[in-house]
Amino acid sequence: MNRPATQSRAATALYAVSENDAPQGDPSVQEPLPQVTARRRSVLQRLVRRFSVLGLLGLVIVVFWLAVAFLGPLVAPYKGGAITSTEVFGSYSAAHLLGTDYLGRDLLSRVLYGTQYTVGLALASAVLASSIGTFFGLLAAVSGRWVDEVLSRLFDAVISIPSKVLALVVVAAFGSSIPILLGVAAFAYIPGAFRISRSLAVNLMTLEYVQVARARGEGLFYIARVEVLPNMIHPMLADFGLRFVFIVLLLSGLSFLGLGVQPPNADWGSLVRENIGGLSEGAPAVLMPAIAIATLTVGVNLLIDNLRRRGGRGQGAA
Repeated sequence: MNRPATQSRAATALYAVSENDAPQGDPSVQEPLPQVTARRRSVLQRLVRRFSVLGLLGLVIVVFWLAVAFLGPLVAPYKGGAITSTEVFGSYSAAHLLGTDYLGRDLLSRVLYGTQYTVGLALASAVLASSIGTFFGLLAAVSGRWVDEVLSRLFDAVISIPSKVLALVVVAAFGSSIPILLGVAAFAYIPGAFRISRSLAVNLMTLEYVQVARARGEGLFYIARVEVLPNMIHPMLADFGLRFVFIVLLLSGLSFLGLGVQPPNADWGSLVRENIGGLSEGAPAVLMPAIAIATLTVGVNLLIDNLRRRGGRGQGAA
């Protein structure tokens, strides 16, 4: 009498197990989807942890202008120097999204072409200044003695000359070709990078792990390359951003004075100078290059500020 009820309960239990534990399809097809989602979430989580909201905004601005510097001439609606309208200081329109300049040239195209000079020259000069300054600063700190003394006094003499005065004198004497502009901008900011890198390296040379490396008999080159330099990269990247901003402003100032990039080429500073006559009319031709300079410098500063804060937290945690 009890056997049918027992069989019924067993069948019900078997059905429940099969419903809960039976595979719902080929696992080789379904498993990668959660993995891809998890990877995307992990990338976003790392990005959010490393950057604040303002830091992300700065990163977006910097990446945007870097992309424009490389791709701007390819996507410009007109050639940079082509006169495309009879209306000077024209306002926004479908044909000219940012208006026209004092000769009737498309301003959007001029800004896109000018980005490669403003951003490209400043980036190359900042890389040169930071690389050379870091090398000599590390050399001075690791070598010590007379090497440190000679290099420090030499760069102290150079840094005593204001960068703008130095640039004006050199450009007035040798002209304003692209190599001269690149060289003078880099040379003017090497001493600052030297002082920062030397200060960092001197502090690092006193730490215990460097003393242990010396006790092991490691050479100065090994200590500089393996023990000191990797720990300087983060603060030197922040300093590199500052050098970049200073050089952007220096080159834009030279161009505004007519001593920077020469026609028919133009950077943002020369675009402001060319179209300054439209300021009283509220023409976008003078406002847009100035806004470009402002957004680039603000974006880099936001990114640098984020790097400094995150770097400080990491060092404190260590």
